[in-house]
Amino acid sequence: MIPNLKDKARQNESGRRVVLLGMAAAFMPAAARGQTGLDAGGLTFRDFAVSDRGSSFNTVDPRIGGGAVPTQARVLAIDNDGGFARVRFDAIRVEVALPLGWQANEDWERGVGFSSDKRFRLIVWRVDFAYEGVNDAEHYAATKSGAIKARKPGVQAQARKLGDGSFLVVYENVPPAAGDGESRVVFDLVVPRPGKPKEGVLMTLGVSARDSDRGLKLLALLKSKLKIDW
Repeated sequence: MIPNLKDKARQNESGRRVVLLGMAAAFMPAAARGQTGLDAGGLTFRDFAVSDRGSSFNTVDPRIGGGAVPTQARVLAIDNDGGFARVRFDAIRVEVALPLGWQANEDWERGVGFSSDKRFRLIVWRVDFAYEGVNDAEHYAATKSGAIKARKPGVQAQARKLGDGSFLVVYENVPPAAGDGESRVVFDLVVPRPGKPKEGVLMTLGVSARDSDRGLKLLALLKSKLKIDW
């Protein structure tokens, strides 16, 4: 579960501006600099897919996500030509498109998707900003990035607002987890609920450091097909 941010030191308004507006662009993946949106750069789901006609989604890997009793996420459709499957995380009422060759699990609070080699890992959550002790999506992005930097020295975090009102946070130099062969880059996409800024969805994509640019382009593809039942 994402740690409750209520007990973390809250940043003041000027601190939030530093996080959101004043980060050194040198640490942001080149594809992310200066964008008001996300751009797949001409890539499609086929560039990340395995042509298995969706068979991988019939498997549940208990080692990744989904809590103590992971269950297979519900597959709504397979698009072989497009290279993706439409997957529904029923517990959080979110529908995503994932590349063919991936797997998808869920539990009562989150949905999880990942590539066969585990280099690409996706987690989708519902977020109650009031419960997290923050005002809105902007405050959440700033506070979470500040808390992670304080907890994991050496991690660099940069955040910016996208043109549709969502927030992108990029974490670099993230230490490898068990089974990872190198450091990670993690992308947080914080999507506020239209008309109800106290609620939102967090989509987190973690990739190996060498895949950072491709990971950002995959995030653009994921965002383009994200459907949320508010």
